[in-house]
Amino acid sequence: MKLGIVGLPNVGKSTLFNALTNAGAQSANYPFCTIEPNVGVVAVPDSRLDVLAKMYSPELYTPAVIEFVDIAGLVKGASKGEGLGNKFLSHIREVDAIIHVVRCFENNDIIHVDGSVDPIRDVETINLELIFSDMEILERRIDAVKKAIKGDKTLAPKLELLERIMGALSEGKTARSLDYTEDELDMLSDVALLTIKPVIYVANVSESDIADISKNEHYGKLAEFAKSEKSEVIPVCAEIEAEIAELDDDEKEMFLSDLGIKESGLDRLIKASYSLLGLISYLTAGPKEVRAWTIKKGTKAPQAAGKIHSDFERGFIRAEIVSFDDLVKCGSMNAAKEKGLVRSEGKDYVICDGDIVLFRFNV
Repeated sequence: MKLGIVGLPNVGKSTLFNALTNAGAQSANYPFCTIEPNVGVVAVPDSRLDVLAKMYSPELYTPAVIEFVDIAGLVKGASKGEGLGNKFLSHIREVDAIIHVVRCFENNDIIHVDGSVDPIRDVETINLELIFSDMEILERRIDAVKKAIKGDKTLAPKLELLERIMGALSEGKTARSLDYTEDELDMLSDVALLTIKPVIYVANVSESDIADISKNEHYGKLAEFAKSEKSEVIPVCAEIEAEIAELDDDEKEMFLSDLGIKESGLDRLIKASYSLLGLISYLTAGPKEVRAWTIKKGTKAPQAAGKIHSDFERGFIRAEIVSFDDLVKCGSMNAAKEKGLVRSEGKDYVICDGDIVLFRFNV
């Protein structure tokens, strides 16, 4: 799963990416510093794995991961090819969801491409370019469906849906601001809309605001906007996160405590991104490896087993499952079995987040 980090030039996008991945992406105080997208794979924080690691002392510790892509800064006119527009839009098309970094801090030493800080204007600048791109795509698709509908009347609902989305886009609204049925989402599976991709807005604030975000008016405006669009907003100070990324775990804990913060902004962002994509983790545990496996919510046991190996899915017999909380209370798998807390589940069982699973299979 890929998440694209986007934003206007000089909003702290690459600084945030560096902190997320320690990948050393170039970061400077001028537009288009990021030209080709930088890619980093980031572990999803999961305290359950730490508990299991203490229990089993495994040879390997393997968390779930998400891929982040740092995409070039965007300017007005991108949909018409201005700046790095065409490249920018093609890179966004490849990601599953968008992390939109928005500047919510004042600093005269860091130039703003529009000369002042205004988070709603900045969001709308990028959204409008994506909307213009989507309108071009929809215009062509609507024309094609109108021609095809003469010989296939079953396309009427699709045409109605595409025209409804076009109406929203024409009013400056994103496609994700509308409600869809499962059937409608299926109809859109072959329409590559940018504004239907899920978004998390990251409000990049100053260090003085991070402990009490309510003081930051820019953040308040962005939060209201995100709510209207059914999106989430997370306050982060990219500079602080860059400092935290250089610390070891003990130092990090002390640093956060001194700032009055329980969890780093990046940890919250990674968890929120994982949830945004509709992902959960099931766990496997033993002396060889403690591991989190990424699956979509609603995945049944055989398909979850297939994440480990195709043979597990093909020859699936059953899944032996204990919840994380039950295992921790009992202290060991044997104790959980003695108490009847290890369940045997078949092919129709839907895996839950935090299930600790042993698959039985025969090939």
